Amino acid sequence: MSTQAARVGSTARREQILREAARLFAERGFHGVGVDEIGAAVGISGPGLYRHFAGKDAMLAELLVGISERLLEGGRQRVAGAADEGSEVEGAAADRSAEAVLDSLIDGHIDFALDDRPLITLHDRELDRLRDADRKLVRQLQRQYVELWVDVVRRVYPALAEAEARASVHAVFGLLNSTPHLGRPGALPGRTATAALLHRLARGAFGAAASAGQSE
Repeated sequence: MSTQAARVGSTARREQILREAARLFAERGFHGVGVDEIGAAVGISGPGLYRHFAGKDAMLAELLVGISERLLEGGRQRVAGAADEGSEVEGAAADRSAEAVLDSLIDGHIDFALDDRPLITLHDRELDRLRDADRKLVRQLQRQYVELWVDVVRRVYPALAEAEARASVHAVFGLLNSTPHLGRPGALPGRTATAALLHRLARGAFGAAASAGQSE
């Protein structure tokens, strides 16, 4: 096997381990899962996991830091892509472009909320178990992600003050991140219908916040 093939295989194995670790941690809690059980879930011995990770703490850190990095980078790419396409537009066209960016951000977060529900549970339950440096990094990445949204939301809903926009973004995250409480995937009305519902709820929440601000 070539060095490159070995590297690709190692990366795929790490991703498999992380996926199963996230599922098990979410189902039974961080301390309720042993290294041997994670190894069994991916078909290798518990001690074999140490070729990929220093231990469970390292897995948890990579899961929580990793998803925060992924959300921020994905959000930046969506905003940058829209900026490239709409750099010459003005007026009503610019408003439509901002709305398209917001819709894209919402869709990206919905994909995460539906496809990575164990990570939402992990964040809620286990964030405080991270080392201080890792926890601070997660918080820093999350703040940057929030501010990315705040900027777009205020372009779409200029009636919202900055503090109101920020509070609205946090509220919408809470709404979208409620997916672990929606029941098992088979109990939902289907992924497409659920995603569409969440999108309508998110846009409705922002619109309601803006309307309330205008009426005050």
